[in-house]
Amino acid sequence: MRLLVVADTHLRGGIGPLPRELHAAIGDCDAVVHAGDVTSAAALEELRAMARVYAVLGNNDLELAGELPELLEVELEGIRVAVVHDAGPAGSRAGRLARRFPAAHLVVFEHSHVPLLEEGPTGQLLVNPGSPTRRRSRSPRGFARLELGDGRVLRRHLQVLH
Repeated sequence: MRLLVVADTHLRGGIGPLPRELHAAIGDCDAVVHAGDVTSAAALEELRAMARVYAVLGNNDLELAGELPELLEVELEGIRVAVVHDAGPAGSRAGRLARRFPAAHLVVFEHSHVPLLEEGPTGQLLVNPGSPTRRRSRSPRGFARLELGDGRVLRRHLQVLH
């Protein structure tokens, strides 16, 4: 399964403003995990028309309140995936996520706009795709691509946009 991981797209209308690399990646994936701040129902609807979408509510998703959950736990290709928008301060984040989602193999989060792809202390894969549309200070824009199969993450790549 080819999984595209995005967050903090901050789309006021449809998905037109997304970078062309991200449009191509959406067309080439089996599912999209969106870790919050889609911002508009129109953008979410367009994403859902292109791929299966697993999304959570972000702090800017006022229009989507009641439609999206604040956190999501789902199994994809034998991998337990947890998704939340705000994972809190970076300092103790990995341990906090391991305690909050002890059964998860993969934890996706965002809010900071700072891309991250690393293994936590308990072996969880932690993915913060960054924002593909909004840079925060010196952080690059980005998104992530994962390939899942046989209960494992077979490939992982953080795509940095310049």
